Amino acid sequence: MDSEPQPLAEPSAEPPFETGPHPDDREDNQAAPHGAVHTEGRSTDRPTHTPRGARNGDHPSRPGALPPAPGRLFDVLDRAAASPLVPLVAAVLLVLVSWQVAADGPLLGLDRWVEHGVATAHHALHSPFLNRVGHGLADLGSTVPAIPALLAGGGIAAWRSRRAGVARWWPPMPVAVLTAGLIPLLVVPAKAVFARPGPLGDPLLPGQWGWYPSGHTATATLSYGVAVLLLARTTGVRVARGLRAAAALLAAGVGAGLVWSDFHWALDVVASWGLAVLVLWTLARRLPRPGPVDPA
Repeated sequence: MDSEPQPLAEPSAEPPFETGPHPDDREDNQAAPHGAVHTEGRSTDRPTHTPRGARNGDHPSRPGALPPAPGRLFDVLDRAAASPLVPLVAAVLLVLVSWQVAADGPLLGLDRWVEHGVATAHHALHSPFLNRVGHGLADLGSTVPAIPALLAGGGIAAWRSRRAGVARWWPPMPVAVLTAGLIPLLVVPAKAVFARPGPLGDPLLPGQWGWYPSGHTATATLSYGVAVLLLARTTGVRVARGLRAAAALLAAGVGAGLVWSDFHWALDVVASWGLAVLVLWTLARRLPRPGPVDPA
């Protein structure tokens, strides 16, 4: 007699027990659980083969194994800028270039090589737009707008310090004024002593200053640099880094515009950068620290 049909058995939620080897068996002798109840949070239910806390992908001997932490690059640059090697390299560079200019040494061949490259680029590109950009960048190193930017930076820094209640809020203003007077004292006597003709080769007229070092480069680098030094003491870290980057780009742009426009030899610009770095590095460590906040 036929038996009544039996209902189909529902699939078990548990996997069948297997006695033989399974392809999911692990080499570390840890069972590989199955099922949703085991997959949730399984990274915390069992120890991992390599503990997460013991991983070190950014090994000191292999920099770049992992992306650097945010801000690490800026920290490295800040420490490098504070190194005493910075003024040493700037001083050696300034002395070396000045000696070669005075002695008409072989290093001046670098100037002629750069001038030839610029002339070739002018002829190949024939771009009035690039010429206007070069002139515009060079003009940023003129007395206007560089000196007004310097004085404005000092005034804004003093105003922000006073607004924050700093007791010694006023030093940025005299620092800015003294810097504006220091620039011609550093550049004009050197121009008269070296009396170097410009890239166009025209001889100097009686009483005319020479081209070495570049006054526009020194004016731009010191004016914008000192303004940033004063303002950075009243802002946060990120804003200060942005201001320093902007000042560096302005100084580089002015130098590039001068060389592109045949206003200066390349070494004229390099020497002024070295001179400005010496002043900025020293001033950054001699600036009076802001006093405590006025309790009143």
